[in-house]
Amino acid sequence: MISRTLYQNIQSRLDDPKAIILHGPRQVGKTTLLQQLSTEIEADILWWNGDEPDIRSDLENATSTWLKEQIGKRKFLIIDEAQRIENIGIVIKLIVDQIPGVKVIASGSSSFDLSNKINEPLTGRKWEFLLYPVSVQEMIEHHGERQEGRLLRNRLVYGSYPEIINHPGEEREYLKELAGSYLYKDILTWENIQKPAKLEKLLQALAFQVGSQVSVNELSQTIGLDNHTIERYIDVLEKAYIIFRLQPFSRNLRNEIKKSQKIYFYDNGIRNAVINQFSSFELRQDKGQLWENFLMCERRKMTHYHAKNVNRYFWRNHAQQEIDFIEEINGNVNAYEFKWNPKAKVFFSKSFINAYKPRVTEGIHNENYLRFVLPDHTKDSIIEG
Repeated sequence: MISRTLYQNIQSRLDDPKAIILHGPRQVGKTTLLQQLSTEIEADILWWNGDEPDIRSDLENATSTWLKEQIGKRKFLIIDEAQRIENIGIVIKLIVDQIPGVKVIASGSSSFDLSNKINEPLTGRKWEFLLYPVSVQEMIEHHGERQEGRLLRNRLVYGSYPEIINHPGEEREYLKELAGSYLYKDILTWENIQKPAKLEKLLQALAFQVGSQVSVNELSQTIGLDNHTIERYIDVLEKAYIIFRLQPFSRNLRNEIKKSQKIYFYDNGIRNAVINQFSSFELRQDKGQLWENFLMCERRKMTHYHAKNVNRYFWRNHAQQEIDFIEEINGNVNAYEFKWNPKAKVFFSKSFINAYKPRVTEGIHNENYLRFVLPDHTKDSIIEG
């Protein structure tokens, strides 16, 4: 079993009264993590699964009296697939407020369902955690840095969902099943999307534009949907943990581009499944896109799991000068360019450097990337200036 970094974070919150809410895409290992957690809790646990129709029915209009009867003397309640239960936020609130001494741990696979039902009722009553596909750090801790380095090109093509990692040689089949089951079926059901073919076309367009600026107007013309619908679909895909957006960095320099955005996929394998491209990395024409998407994902995993509060951007001006990734930490600006080839030249705009005086300017390539995606990798020191 691959140990998950988030496990220790959750474990550290078991002794306080707040509920624990575990978000994340489908099939990233949330249930497995909860099962592991349950085996180490030295107490009787009540486990409810939101996939069970009777559980959903019983909890729909549950009262605190009924909940007390069901929970009894148990100290832990785990609710898996909680997003499928109506009024789940109210249910958890009743338990936290009315049944002292009971720790609630709930997991859900879609933020647009679970978060909308819990945020208001559970204000001040919850800890929230997001579980990503398996990280480079987790794999290095599992089988070592050398072995993970050998698998880098595989990760760039097939991604790092647990099921993909655990079935070497069968990645394509499992990715197609994974992509088909949760990219379309779940989203179409939850959001009542009327034009699934258009949604698929949008996803494919976004997959081809990874690392490039995305224009809603251009997408609208290409796909044949109005701007409002395009925006809504992108919002749904983001809330389902399929894609995430990167906004432009600007402090009002006149020549900076301020209204565009970039879009990345939470996992390279899902991105490649959307466009059905699984050729080996060395044969790819989109090496740069795969490398950029991979680094963006791994950096997000690292900063999230290790509670590093950062703002993320890209930068571009009207002279077509661009910086792939900007991180702002406590007012300090760090600038990064992503190049697969260590010998590729890295350029940082003088106008950007003069305006923002970045603390770090660095090119991230296949020989130094670990210091970018690991929290305390000391093999190399950060290049500053």
